[in-house]
Amino acid sequence: MQFVETRLLRIGYREWNPEGRQTIVLTHGWPDSIRCWHNVVPPLVQAGYRVLAPALRGFLPTTFLREDTPRTGQLAALGRDMVEFVQALGLNKPVLVGHDWGARAVANACGLQPGIASHMVMISVGYGTNDPAQSLSMEQTQLYWYHWFMATERGQRTVKAEGKAFSQRMWDTWAPTGWYLPDEFEQTAMAFNTGDWAEVTLHSYQHRWGHAPSDPYYDADEQKLIPAPVLDVPTLMLHGAVDGVSLPATSANKEKFFSGRYERQLINGVGHFPQREAPLKVAQAILDFLK
Repeated sequence: MQFVETRLLRIGYREWNPEGRQTIVLTHGWPDSIRCWHNVVPPLVQAGYRVLAPALRGFLPTTFLREDTPRTGQLAALGRDMVEFVQALGLNKPVLVGHDWGARAVANACGLQPGIASHMVMISVGYGTNDPAQSLSMEQTQLYWYHWFMATERGQRTVKAEGKAFSQRMWDTWAPTGWYLPDEFEQTAMAFNTGDWAEVTLHSYQHRWGHAPSDPYYDADEQKLIPAPVLDVPTLMLHGAVDGVSLPATSANKEKFFSGRYERQLINGVGHFPQREAPLKVAQAILDFLK
């Protein structure tokens, strides 16, 4: 494990093939960890790429530098963290790939810092879905039960006291039954073993629907990201056709947000975790897109 400091964080990350011709940054989602990319990395390295996988704020081994920094989880903060990670390592137009929260992080980074990436790949979360005023189907509203639950006192107590069990409920229902081994979840959940995880999680879901205040530190970034800016970075959207939490419809018809190349692929039989459920398909889709 390696570490780099940004203005607020000490970001832990894994690196493969440091001499690769171009860098691909793989950013995990919620509730997950760097481990999710384990089987995606080898084909990328074999193709000659340098690969980095950072841990998001609130997920070990990433930590805050100061105790008095608000444990903000708002989506603009995730984007700013990604911008600062790229800058801290001096990366030159990396390929930014993100799943779930990671997809929001890389998209927001491209919105905050045009030209930061050569290509972007979003997995399971469509662009333009940060706005709290967005329309939601009744089916999607029902699937977001955990968002609304975390806005209640009972939900907050549950996340703080039973965060691991709460997270496993997501793994059990967001993809077809039997898609993961119990030990893999146990290993992944070690990344949640910090008080920061609950605080960042709760603020993220409360803030995105107006149930928690913004951190003033990110006011300028929020203004740049809502409404969602049009992006000129070539973008690939990958979505599991049987995603159990973010319906494929939520990533459809997003072409208007991209001034350049934009492609979308549905992966049959796959739920919310394509990089875990079908890692070779995800890796090949990335490589084909970069060609």
